Amino acid sequence: MALSAVGWATMLLAILVLPGIGTLVLVRSLRTEERKLTLIKEQGSIESYSPRALGELREWIDANPNDSYVSDARERYNECVRTLRELDEPYYDWSDEQIEALETIEE
Repeated sequence: MALSAVGWATMLLAILVLPGIGTLVLVRSLRTEERKLTLIKEQGSIESYSPRALGELREWIDANPNDSYVSDARERYNECVRTLRELDEPYYDWSDEQIEALETIEE
């Protein structure tokens, strides 16, 4: 069974494109990890949640007060808020206003 011209073109395109895309993704990932390591070395830590993720965690905590994992979620939320207040330069795109508006959750 011989491949058609479309089959050969598809294989050739895959051979040429996929390694290039993989390399770009790897380089981008390594650069973001390098930035994280630099911030950890300079500041001692980084925040563990993006603004969106921390907001979703807060919504989950408010919506599930009787869940067995809510105490762990509160602890992680409060830890992130405290860390954000201590950092000079957050990893994620936090504005000063967003950080100031955050409040810890009492248990």
